[in-house]
Amino acid sequence: MTSRTDRSVSGPAGGGGDFQLDSSPLLSRSPVELADAPRDDPAAAAELWRHGRVLLVDERGRTPAGPSGALRWWDSAELGNRPDAVLLGVHEGLARWAVRTPARDSGSEWRDLRLLGDWLGDAEAGLLTTAVGLLAWHDRARYCAVCGAGTERVRNGWARRCGGCLHEEYPRTDPSMICLVHDGADRVLLARKAGWPSERFSVLAGFVEVGESLEGCVRREVREEVGVRVSGIRYLGSQPWPFPRSLMVGFAAEADPDEPLCPADGEIAEAHWVHRDLVRRALEESGPVRGIRLPPGISIAHRMLRGWVLRRD
Repeated sequence: MTSRTDRSVSGPAGGGGDFQLDSSPLLSRSPVELADAPRDDPAAAAELWRHGRVLLVDERGRTPAGPSGALRWWDSAELGNRPDAVLLGVHEGLARWAVRTPARDSGSEWRDLRLLGDWLGDAEAGLLTTAVGLLAWHDRARYCAVCGAGTERVRNGWARRCGGCLHEEYPRTDPSMICLVHDGADRVLLARKAGWPSERFSVLAGFVEVGESLEGCVRREVREEVGVRVSGIRYLGSQPWPFPRSLMVGFAAEADPDEPLCPADGEIAEAHWVHRDLVRRALEESGPVRGIRLPPGISIAHRMLRGWVLRRD
């Protein structure tokens, strides 16, 4: 197979000018119509189901896929009446749905989004992202946050209603910043989180706290995780990340490489300033380069690093 993101990295060396993502993050490119209106119209939803296509997703977020990575879709008629189905949207004139299925312990055709992401087209990547995130929310929202009574799914999977106080809950998205910190020239700050394999490195990330701006989160998280101060914070792009329900908001910022790095105990195992030439090589290779393996093409971190390597000054 040839990955849709597997193209060689090349570009001018030197300098520290602005950069952008090299392309939109894979999971942000979906052309699927979300189709809000049928969620409150039982007759319209029933018609969409009758001619729909359905994705099966197990409790580990895996779904069947063919050898080329294409998702396997079932005709809704094969599944009968499924009140637990969630409406993902409409694509190519057909409603797309997802249902939870028991976890599968065997079968190589069952793969998750991390394994499939690089091989999926924009529409299927978006549909699987929505399915994984939405079904995971349902698994965790079975009881009312107000009174504790059981809830039921409504609006074709886009809300849950309490059977006691009738309070409605909607799918949650947790915003998280992810920031590529560079020195304004040819070095980028990479870190390995505690518990990661010894060669796995990425840019810094962290969840936004209550009452905090995204830029404030960038400053706080970088300071907390590696002990340096950043300036010139700049927005790059965003990507849904349904593990289980994050929205990764990407930024770039500058820091002084002479400021001592102080990895947060228990959170960051190690952090290093890495030259662009090594990052370029690590992006081109499938395996580690000089002890560094970078994030896969499905992640916004990969797109950020590629954009930084390819920047024109």
